[in-house]
Amino acid sequence: MKKEVSGVSLGAPDGGYAWFILLACFTVFGLTFGVIKSFGVFYVEIHHHFDTTATTASWVTSIAVATVHVGGLGYALAWTPTVTMVGLYFDRKRPMANALSSAGECVLTFVFTPLSQWLIDCYSWRGAMLILGGLQFNLCVCGALLRPLENSRDFNRPKEVKVDEEENMLQNHSHGVGRKLFKIKSKIIPFVDYTLIANAKFMVYSMFGVFAALGFFAPALFLVPFARSRGVEEYQSAALMSISSALDLIGRVAFGWVANLRIIKTLHQLIITVTLLSVVLLFCPLASSFAELTVFSGAFGLVFGATVAVHITVLAEVVGVHRLGSALGFFMLIRSCGGLLGAPIAGFFIDQMGNYGAGFLMAGAAIITSVLFLILLEMMNRKGQRSGANGKCKYKGEIVQGQKSEEETEIA
Repeated sequence: MKKEVSGVSLGAPDGGYAWFILLACFTVFGLTFGVIKSFGVFYVEIHHHFDTTATTASWVTSIAVATVHVGGLGYALAWTPTVTMVGLYFDRKRPMANALSSAGECVLTFVFTPLSQWLIDCYSWRGAMLILGGLQFNLCVCGALLRPLENSRDFNRPKEVKVDEEENMLQNHSHGVGRKLFKIKSKIIPFVDYTLIANAKFMVYSMFGVFAALGFFAPALFLVPFARSRGVEEYQSAALMSISSALDLIGRVAFGWVANLRIIKTLHQLIITVTLLSVVLLFCPLASSFAELTVFSGAFGLVFGATVAVHITVLAEVVGVHRLGSALGFFMLIRSCGGLLGAPIAGFFIDQMGNYGAGFLMAGAAIITSVLFLILLEMMNRKGQRSGANGKCKYKGEIVQGQKSEEETEIA
């Protein structure tokens, strides 16, 4: 399937080497967000070791999450370009590809959570972190697998426009350091679409991302300590994250497949899953036994996976695939404030109320607020469709009127 974007033809193979790109993204998801989600085990150890408050201890994870989101730092150096490559290599199968690649987060969370608990028991939390750090070198292998599509190297602006701009600018910067700075700028600008900031739909979707991020990461961090506070033993508490990850995997694959069928609009699917996610979180504090926590963990994982399966696909639909790279970078940057503050705010409520359940209530409230921005986006889409339909009717009417005038002239 080929598309014409900004004067340049884009071809998404939807197969062949695209599957190696997907494999790289699968591993990157696991070695980044998989490690972050399994950090709840370390949280308990760090919390006790430094004898600090829940708010203070939660900054360890929240800073890591925010660093991923602030375009180009930490894990973002691996995660952002890999996800963008999946969007370029897949078109017709993009929803399923996004779901399968993000499943790496679930699979490695399933493995890392009990593994981290075992490593902590054997080597202390410091030694366990060193071993996990060594495993991160596999991100270099994933980077080696990434190869840009030959016909999509320069898809942000037409080549003719770029040549004219470069000639004009070089004439204006004919001396030394002005000239060198322009060369650097000319290499960066084609990959950064600043016009997205003026795109109303993109900014509304970004606000959804901010409030969703406030609630997305806190549950994974506080699930293990919440279970421990309910009297559940260490390995059973760690098992809850594995259960959540297993259902998360099922949710991503199943709902990614549903999105691929195009039975329902992906935005509608996202609204439904995010709403369900907030409901699950708001009911979590009622769980008191291991069995009840198992049900909650499974439900949370399933709906969370369903949400993650489509949110990048919706972003591509909002801005167009040719702007996905820049959009993803800006989206992550804007969303970073939610990722940074989510866990500490939840920790603040936990400290104030003396109950880990308060953190889940805060997360649920933040996510239900994010749904309002998705509804606003849907209203904007409908308004745009109505305006387009009215414009078409008016245009057709003008053509018909023009044809009648010509016929009347001929008769006269």
